[in-house]
Order: sequence, then C-alpha cells, then structure tokens
Amino acid sequence: MYKVRTLFDKFSLFIKGLAMGAANKVPGVSGGIVAYVGGFYEELIYSFQKVNGKAFKLLFSGRFKSFYRYTNAQFLLLIFSGSIFSYFTVSQLLDYLIKNHELYVWSAFFGMIIGSIYYIGKQIKDWRITTNIGIIIGAILGIAISFMSPAKENDNLFFVFFCGIIGVTGMTLPGLSGSFILILLGNYVLLLVDSVNALYRTIIDIFQGDFSFLQNIIRMRYLKIVGSFGLGSAFGLVVTSQILAYVLKRWHQLVTALILGFITGSLGIVWPWKQAIYKLENKELLFDSKGNKVIENYKRFMPDFMQFETWIAITYILAGIGIVLLIDYYEKNSKKV
Repeated sequence: MYKVRTLFDKFSLFIKGLAMGAANKVPGVSGGIVAYVGGFYEELIYSFQKVNGKAFKLLFSGRFKSFYRYTNAQFLLLIFSGSIFSYFTVSQLLDYLIKNHELYVWSAFFGMIIGSIYYIGKQIKDWRITTNIGIIIGAILGIAISFMSPAKENDNLFFVFFCGIIGVTGMTLPGLSGSFILILLGNYVLLLVDSVNALYRTIIDIFQGDFSFLQNIIRMRYLKIVGSFGLGSAFGLVVTSQILAYVLKRWHQLVTALILGFITGSLGIVWPWKQAIYKLENKELLFDSKGNKVIENYKRFMPDFMQFETWIAITYILAGIGIVLLIDYYEKNSKKV
C-alpha cells in the first residue's frame, strides 16, 4: 500500500483533499465522487481499513515508522490536511458563492455529477442482470433520500456523535452527500456552519493568545459539539471503510453499479432550480396548489427558458460536465506516459 510519492504527487493529493472537503460541505454533493473521479477512491477505502488493531499495536509498541507505512499515513495526512484546510478557505468561498450566485453554483455541480455518472458508468465492464438490478436499486434509494423531509435541530451530544457516523458516509460512499444527510437529520446548520465558525474563531483566539473563550458558555457548547461530531466521524470512517473494503474486493462491479444508480437517483438533490425549504422559518406557511401543507427539503421547479440567467446556468452545467471529462482525459494520458 505504501508508495513513494514525488513532490508533485503530494501537492496533487492535497488539492484533491481540498476539493473533497469543499464537496463534502455542499448539500447534495459527495466528497466520495471527488475521490472516485480523482482516481484515489479505492486507496482511500483500503487506507481507512488499515486503521485497525494491528495499527494500534504498532503505535503503542513504539514502532512509529511501521505504523506510518502500514496505515499509508502519508496519503491520509495529505488528503485530510487538504480537506480540513478547505473548511476555512474554499468552503468559505463556496458559502459566499451559494449565497450570492446560488443558481450558477448548483448548475456547475449538477454538470459535474452528470459527468461523474458517465465516468463511473465506464468502470462497469461486466453488464449482466445483477448489474442492472444494482443500478435500479441504487437509483430508487437515491430518489427516496432526495425527497425525504428534514428533522428538527438536536444538539444532544450522543445524537451529534451519531450524526458524525452518518454524515461522514459522504466521504466513503460516492453519491451519498454527508451534508444532505445532516440536513435530513436537522443538524446541517448546527454542525457545518455554526460549530465550524465557532471552531475557526477559537483557533484564531488561541493563536492570538486569547483564552477568554473558556469562559464563554456558548462557545464551549459549540466546541463540545464539534468534538462529539469529530469522534463520531472518525468512528464512522473506520467502520464503514472496513465494510466497503470487504464488499469492494468481492463484489466490485455490483458495488460500482449501486454507486452509479445512487448518484443518478440523487440528481434531484442538486437540481439547480430549487428553493431550500429547510432553511425557511415559516415552513408552516408553505402550501401546494391544492392548499395542502408542503413539508420537504427543497421546492423544485422547471427553469424559465425565456430568462437569460437560465442559459448562463446551462452553460455552467456544460462547463461542469467538461471539467469531469477533462479529468478523465488527463487520467488516460497520464497512464500512457
């Protein structure tokens, strides 16, 4: 598993981690897709699998070099450092863009996911009945999750730990957006906005030598939430990677088919023309055309082709598809060298 990497390889992995972290924060977009298209998905899963009893035995016995090599730690550190860095850089930029140019951001992601469907579809070499059934089951699951209603916010630390376990699946399962799952669990704003901002302010305070936050009850509450969420995420990564590594080795094509179907079925989550109902305070005032109360995660609608911004959005969709095709083209040519 351990590989000798050039400086360019290391920088490339950091950038991929950056992209993965940014994708994980956007509801409807899965960091796992970035890993799959970026060509490091299986290495990611098998590296997580190495965080096991043998690894801890090496660590606690002081065999740090063996632990480092056995767990492929260099790879994981580069990916995670990029992901963590993105939460305070690229993710902040994405927050701004979604707030001010939401339609175009969703359009670009929609295009990239369409491109990812094409990319993943090419990985299936053995088309048979079980493969088609896998795609159908994955699509049904994706569609079902797309239209589930979100719960109310819950800051109970045990529930937050559970959110960490479930939310981190976006890194290990392409197509399953951890951020969107957190919306359904009711804790997206709490965990990925308020708590992350509190952690960011705390880090700045520590670097400035200001520890007054220790007396701030609200700040400490958010830090406890971040800690619980982080522990849940770490636990979830280890457990899900063990399961995924097992099924990938034995049913690689079927798992790929399920992923392909799931991503296809989840396209409704990233449909550009929508309104985020879960963010509105007056949900009880939302009704459909028949006067029935609407309770949903998004209110989706068809684009108005008479508007100029619709055609700009379509351009972004095509650009998103083009980005994935360029990555695919680059990957093909780099293997030939």
